[in-house]
Amino acid sequence: MPETPADRAYRGYTTLSAIAIPALVCVLAVLIARAALPALAADSGVSVIGRTWDVGRGQFGLLPALVGTLTTSFFALCIAAPLGLGAAVVAAELAPRPLRAPLAFLLDLLAAIPSVVYGLWALAVVVPLLRTRVMPALADAFPNAALVAGPQYGPSMLAAVLVLAIMILPYISAVAREVLLAVPRTQRDAALALGATRWEMIRDAVLPYARTGLIGGVMLGLGRALGETMAVTMVIGNRHTLPTSLFEPGYTLSSLLANEFGEASAEGHVSALMAAACLLLGVTLLVNGLAQWLVWRTQHGRIGDHRGAD
Repeated sequence: MPETPADRAYRGYTTLSAIAIPALVCVLAVLIARAALPALAADSGVSVIGRTWDVGRGQFGLLPALVGTLTTSFFALCIAAPLGLGAAVVAAELAPRPLRAPLAFLLDLLAAIPSVVYGLWALAVVVPLLRTRVMPALADAFPNAALVAGPQYGPSMLAAVLVLAIMILPYISAVAREVLLAVPRTQRDAALALGATRWEMIRDAVLPYARTGLIGGVMLGLGRALGETMAVTMVIGNRHTLPTSLFEPGYTLSSLLANEFGEASAEGHVSALMAAACLLLGVTLLVNGLAQWLVWRTQHGRIGDHRGAD
């Protein structure tokens, strides 16, 4: 059948839409990189390994914010990954079939809550709870651990970690659930036919088959944690020092941008903030790109291998 004008218009529209999104990302990256170029000069005062942030003296050390970003994201991932993967297994494999869709909906609903709401909830509930109960209990349980030492203010790296863990949990569980559902039914049937229990079937047949995609889902959660701004800004304490304990206030690259970009007027200050934005964008794109590749490899590559074997 020959292609009609409507077909050509539809094909052109979809092609343009597919090109527009990566083009916008490239334009954004180029604009941020151009704005950050003055920060690359030797006398700009911007240093990735510098610890001092003093606008008046022209010293812009990004190391405390970079360490804060990586630390909060890592510990949040340590909490959210087991919970998200466990919830995905329950929603995809263990829950009764009538409950699977409502459970998946409730998990996905967490991702729809605005970050500022998470921040307000953390200020009203999490921070007072940390200050009065959790921090004293951790300090008493681990008196010699440097990770939980220091003053127990409430606003801290630990508060940011807990909020981030809750915020990235639905992203991990959603991707993990889709990856588990993509595992061929024959994998499950073969394990059960050999006498495996339901849990042995999940552990030995389903999870190993979906391992790459599950890792991709976890890394997507990591990418989300790296770029979170408002909720973290509201509870982390916003102190530009290199943290040595989860009890201490800290800074992240995103909270640094949120707090200072609106008031930046000097060219060196703006350029330093754009350098921080460029660094954050690069790390986030790298993590998310790798995560998407891992998920694609599981959902398409392995299914293709399975069909080829047949």
